This record gives sequence, C-alpha cells and structure tokens, in this order.
Amino acid sequence: MTSLRTDGLTKAFGGVRAVDGATVELLDGRINGLIGPNGSGKTTFFNIVTGMIRPDAGRVLYRDRDITRQPPHRIAHAGIGRTFQLCRVFPRLTVLENMLVAVRRTGLRELLAGLRDRGEVERARHWLRRMGIEHLEDAEARDLSYGQQKLLELAAVLMAEPDLVLLDEPAGGVNPALIDRITGLVRDLNAEGRTFLVVEHNMDMVMGMCDHVIVFDRGAPIAEGPPSVVREDPRVLEAYLGV
Repeated sequence: MTSLRTDGLTKAFGGVRAVDGATVELLDGRINGLIGPNGSGKTTFFNIVTGMIRPDAGRVLYRDRDITRQPPHRIAHAGIGRTFQLCRVFPRLTVLENMLVAVRRTGLRELLAGLRDRGEVERARHWLRRMGIEHLEDAEARDLSYGQQKLLELAAVLMAEPDLVLLDEPAGGVNPALIDRITGLVRDLNAEGRTFLVVEHNMDMVMGMCDHVIVFDRGAPIAEGPPSVVREDPRVLEAYLGV
C-alpha cells in the first residue's frame, strides 16, 4: 500500500535539474530510506514534498490527495511532518516552549506569558520523556547539545501527530550512542503505526533500519527495494559507492 506518491516531479535551478521526472512510491507503515550521492536531489525532493519549494512539473499525492502546491502548514495539517538537515529549534525559547510553539493555538506572546493549554503541556512532556530529555524542559534550546537539539526537533514534529515523518539526515553530527537511540525511536514509532522516509548518508544506519530503500542519482530514482537487494544493485554501486 502506498502512503505518498510522486509522479514526474521536476525542479530546475537555472539550467540544472535538481529533481528530474522523479516518480516515487513510499510503502505505507514502513521505514523508507532515500539515499544517493551529494547533489542527487534528495533534499530538493524533501522540500517539494513538504511545500518548501514548488515543482516545475509533476504531482505529489498523499493518500491519493493532490498536495502538490499547497503551503507547508497545510501539508503539515494533512499529516506530514519533517526534520531538517541543519537542526531547527528556537534557541532562546525553553525546551517546553519549543514544543508548544509547534502546535500553538494562541500567539507567541500569550505562550510566553504563561497561557498554556494543559493538555498540550502534558502531550509535550510525554514526547520529551520518549526522547529522554524531559529533565531539560526549562532549559533554553541554545544550551542543549546538538544531539539533544535533534531530539527536541523530532519531539516537536511529533506534537502534531503526523502519520508520515520525513527525517533529513537524523544521524548527521551526532555520536554513535545517539544514532542508536534515534534508530530505536524510529523503529518504535514505526511499530506504533507511523510511516517514515529517511534521507541519510550513514549507510549502516539505512541498511539496518529501513524496510525499503530508494536510490537517487541526478534527480531521479535509479533503484529501489529491500536493503539486501539495493546494496548489490550495479547501478547503486556505480552511482553511490563509485564502484
């Protein structure tokens, strides 16, 4: 069963096609991986799917609904969440405030004045406990380590209860112990019903965690399938591993 599908997705910057006619299907309820060499179009693909940039051609379908040119907030409300390659948090807000801003129904001024929905506070604390950073709720985000900020960003994304979560290099810049924790969290969340698409350069993480792997080269998929099949594909060895 397909969760998200793109048909002929294309985006050019100047004369360069960053994404070139990409047709992709994500398996619903699975951990999907997206790999490829630098410049192969992975992050541009993410940005199109989540409404950060508009494609020149093609469509994005989420559960058979066309979301191609909808703004990011509507795509988020449809059930798609994402993290970024460079972690995005509000550095001068506390950890708890970062969580509440992600789903705030009142203005930031009201939030900072202490007007908080009790249910949302409890939900925020639930996700902070899941990440193992509940003891940091009163710390300013800028005082967290980079790895802790990564966990905070993921927790904030989960505040919106997305069905599909896109992770852009979750292992980037973090230590092996945290990579193991993130891998465990993704597996647990997937077992609870969430679908994932993970862009990652850490091949051991991708091959060990993902059920289905899609390989991009020059803006389009060149191979896909279970990790055991993809890792032996000659096209992947040539494009990604340089063999």
